[in-house]
Amino acid sequence: MRIRDHRADDEPHIDLVPLIDVILVLIIFFVVTATFDARSVLKLELPRATGEAATDPAKALIVLVNADGRYFVDDREVLRSDVESLKSTIAEVAGNDRDRPVMLRADARTPYQAVVTVYDALGQLGFRKVMNATAPQTREAAAEASR
Repeated sequence: MRIRDHRADDEPHIDLVPLIDVILVLIIFFVVTATFDARSVLKLELPRATGEAATDPAKALIVLVNADGRYFVDDREVLRSDVESLKSTIAEVAGNDRDRPVMLRADARTPYQAVVTVYDALGQLGFRKVMNATAPQTREAAAEASR
């Protein structure tokens, strides 16, 4: 009598379902823990100044000007650097609220013309409450200024 061995008929296979489950859990973990902040995208070196912080900059409209002179209104980038493009983007983001304060965050290395363009656009749209963001003055600079 011949006894047949069935172990040779088994074909090995890899089950991918647990692997896919682990990958999906990792993707969900990284998406949930990632921070999506406009300030982390743009690295600005703010000019130094002494003074007190503004009372409530949380509801202010934020206009960023990076070192290359490119404009960002809240989380939207202005595609062209002319006044009309900047005005239209500010008007879209701000709506009809012209009493809303505006926080201007310009890099210390920004060309001065780019800052003047922002002031021009804000003035033409009717914004009157404009704040400039600055970094606190370092101890070395404060000691040198007092001499």
